Amino acid sequence: MPEAPASPFRLAERVERIGVSATLAVLQEAERLKAQGVDVVDFGPGEPDFPTPDPIKQAAVRALEENFTKYTATAGILELRQAICEWHARELGTAYEPTECLVTVGGKHAIFNAVSALIGRGDAVLIPVPYWVSFPEIVNYAGGQVVPVETEEGNGFRLTAAAVERAWTDGVKLVIVNSPCNPSGAVIEQGEFVRLFELCRRRGALLLSDECYSHFVYEGSPFSIASLPGAKAHVVVAGSFSKTFSMTGWRLGYTLAPAPLIQAMTRLQSHSTSNPTSIAQKAGVAALRGSMEPVRTMLAEYARRRKRVLAGLNAIPSLRCAEPQGAFYAYPNVGDWMRKHGVKTSTGVAKRLLEEAHVAVIPGDAFGTREHFRLSYATSMERIEEGLRRLRRFFSP
Repeated sequence: MPEAPASPFRLAERVERIGVSATLAVLQEAERLKAQGVDVVDFGPGEPDFPTPDPIKQAAVRALEENFTKYTATAGILELRQAICEWHARELGTAYEPTECLVTVGGKHAIFNAVSALIGRGDAVLIPVPYWVSFPEIVNYAGGQVVPVETEEGNGFRLTAAAVERAWTDGVKLVIVNSPCNPSGAVIEQGEFVRLFELCRRRGALLLSDECYSHFVYEGSPFSIASLPGAKAHVVVAGSFSKTFSMTGWRLGYTLAPAPLIQAMTRLQSHSTSNPTSIAQKAGVAALRGSMEPVRTMLAEYARRRKRVLAGLNAIPSLRCAEPQGAFYAYPNVGDWMRKHGVKTSTGVAKRLLEEAHVAVIPGDAFGTREHFRLSYATSMERIEEGLRRLRRFFSP
């Protein structure tokens, strides 16, 4: 028989540069065990365990009843873009106009669009370590060069301008920061944030600030670097409704940036997702123009959980954990236990935890460090207590 012709199926090189999200891989394995009836304490999901507030849900219901189900402008409806600018001004002290705002399909989409519009092959992008899993992958996809910026665990993983300057190399076009940080919970001190901005401006690089967790800070007030006088021309803000308003499944985010960049990102979005979901946009308006009391309620509960998780982790001799200043994650160091038991990677630790203790965590390998794992305390106190019991048994000598 003649040989079958070679398959024309070939993946593009840009796709080969990125990997599967480690977060997704852990969640899938945890779901598989749950489907088998296994009681898994799941510290993996990076999403609030609170329901979306009722006024937001009711706004979506009204949108359906009023048949607001057609295409909208690619950049988002004007009402929502105006509401985003007004909310950001009220909460974070900025002064954006709707022409400087793009509504996206979640905060990740905002970052993907911005990097795709700004970064080409060989452009260097500085990213602090530990980093959110998607930052380097998005840069890799765009053809850029990821330049890691090391932070110090003894300083709570807080980023400093000096660390960024030490890592600076030729061709840096963009610096990406996430404060509060996923996975460490670190919050950049305002004075350091200002020094970092001034460094970027002096060196001619843009500063992309991921504000996904902006309103979950345990000391002080939410802060946006874009509130500095003259900062708007040098800053890109990526925002999200997912965490602040417990709207993860609604897939709604936004970018605030100079108008020419917003125009470029809108062109890109017009050929990918088109507009964000019309119904979700109406819900977003209600979120921004409604009460912030649900956000304060969530923050108070996260603070209570943080205190218990931090005490519980640091009471285990094999672990040590820096105090998170924001978000809802703890990032314990498990290096002593790894060396004692001959485990080479945090992925190996996470795998054994899931298989032997039925506790799901995200390995630090996904975030650029080798001796940590991420634990989300966006779950009930009851599950936190059970998870801490299992961790204590697992890591006991």
